[in-house]
Amino acid sequence: MRAISTTILICCGIFLAACNNASQPVSSGNNTAVPQKSEKTETVIAHTTENQTAPMGNTGSAPNGKTKWTQSGDPVDTKQMDAEIAKAESVVKSKPNDADAKKSLSEAYYKRAVALTDARQYASALGDYRRTLKYDPDNAQAKNWVEQIVSIYDSMGRESPPEGQEPPPLPYKPEK
Repeated sequence: MRAISTTILICCGIFLAACNNASQPVSSGNNTAVPQKSEKTETVIAHTTENQTAPMGNTGSAPNGKTKWTQSGDPVDTKQMDAEIAKAESVVKSKPNDADAKKSLSEAYYKRAVALTDARQYASALGDYRRTLKYDPDNAQAKNWVEQIVSIYDSMGRESPPEGQEPPPLPYKPEK
């Protein structure tokens, strides 16, 4: 199991490094300007009722509208998991001291975090793993994933998103 986790970490690091380099302009060597593709501005969809907003202002905004914590990976349908989270959050709000309600919310966040990890949306998954730990501080798998994702960022010499500034999951558009 440890070897699989290490392999996943290495693959994640390579992927994140490749994504970081993919936005670099290509030089043709003859000093002529290479036309750049115009990038679509990604929309941000709130996937939880928790007070989470996309980073804005002086948190690393770039001229093209993207932020330092722009998400990468594959879009994944989180609609059912989002509904489970919203339902569990409402129960926790109505019963803030109920251990079972907190455990249920923690499990809902963990389930979505795993789906986001599988879709290579590591920055968003990091946020859900952290929220898992907020409601279940003893969740060993969530602790392990937080450490792994942060160490990948560290190994690439990049800062990981601070707690509360993780981007939301990528919007999912079903195929027609």
